[in-house]
Amino acid sequence: MADRSSPGDIIIAPSILSADFARLGEEVRAIDEAGCDWIHVDVMDGHFVPNITIGPDVVQALRPHSKKVFDVHLMIAPCDPFIEAFAKAGSDIITVHAEAGPHLDRSLQLIKGLGTRAGVSITPSTHESAIAHVLDKVDLILVMTVNPGCGGQAFIPAQLDKIRAIRKMIGSRPIHLEVDGGINATTVALVAEAGANAIVAGSGVFKGGAYADNIAAIRKNAERARAAAA
Repeated sequence: MADRSSPGDIIIAPSILSADFARLGEEVRAIDEAGCDWIHVDVMDGHFVPNITIGPDVVQALRPHSKKVFDVHLMIAPCDPFIEAFAKAGSDIITVHAEAGPHLDRSLQLIKGLGTRAGVSITPSTHESAIAHVLDKVDLILVMTVNPGCGGQAFIPAQLDKIRAIRKMIGSRPIHLEVDGGINATTVALVAEAGANAIVAGSGVFKGGAYADNIAAIRKNAERARAAAA
């Protein structure tokens, strides 16, 4: 779908992992109408991470419910056999983990070859040097600020130095720096100050049902923190 955002913009991407799965289409429409920028889709396989969530058929079923960017995060291993199916299902961005296979460059080439934007993610224990040699192959870098696999975890402050380091590595490249894990209206200020521009929030958006208010609060605090750090 059309996306006019740039790495200079604050982007709010609610994770539907925290949505009501019995009403998933309605929930996607609700966060779209509440003012989100992207829809973040967490795909888990019960192997690379502990839980099992959704597959490409669900992504395809959700696609008619929003014209916003579908930001699909594959927490699966191996990932290459499934990339084409997720691309055909309507993913706009497909992010794979640096830890998920031996040939990260090949995985990113596969995503790009399908006409989809490519992202790479690293878990809290992975050093930022793991992605140094693919910076010119990606449109997005996702820093996990919790251990992947479960929603509702507490933010890991030690990841802030990693975010700062990756922001320096990116330099002038047109790459979104995304964070995911334990993000709410309070912790978002920390990651925005460190250099992140794309914010994934699950319970931080869905908790309490006031989606528009929650999105607005996260956006306001992110923009304020980034302005203060400039």
